[in-house]
Amino acid sequence: MIENKKSNSDGSPRVSFEFFPPNSEKMDQTLWESIKRLAVLTPDFVSVTYGADGSTRERTHQAVARILSDTELTAAPHLTCIGASRDEIDAIAREYWDMGVRHLVALRGDPPKDVTDYQPRSDGYAYASDLVAGLKRVADFDVSVAAYPEVHPEAPNAEFDLDNLKRKLDAGANRAITQFFFDVDR
Repeated sequence: MIENKKSNSDGSPRVSFEFFPPNSEKMDQTLWESIKRLAVLTPDFVSVTYGADGSTRERTHQAVARILSDTELTAAPHLTCIGASRDEIDAIAREYWDMGVRHLVALRGDPPKDVTDYQPRSDGYAYASDLVAGLKRVADFDVSVAAYPEVHPEAPNAEFDLDNLKRKLDAGANRAITQFFFDVDR
């Protein structure tokens, strides 16, 4: 079922917050102070990013585990197609399910900085739509995917981008999320 509510039953806007996994003690403190301050806004969920090429995998996992144990918030870790095989991603998803995670953010992901052309792994999920379908086979996750009101920078045009979003939704995504800030003059 696709979620299409723009606001909560009381009319307040639906929001989520995205956090980066901390890479130092100071950043860890900042993260938990931020989570504490933002929790009072009762976000639908809080997502935790997954660095390029899976570079923050362990830190993402640790942050999600702590959100689950120390808060009432719904944690939604990011999973990407980059840097891991289908089997590795499926194993990570099963581990999240076993931890109590029920919401994931499925993204193709950004290739490493030194790579200019995206080339999917032959043993991996090629695109976010493939990842969504795979995650739904692992468990009945609530899956969010990315939408681009101003068109993804790699999309040749808006129609192509919209077709790509439809593929993700057809694969089983429950909602599409966007970044809060974008050019309002477009």
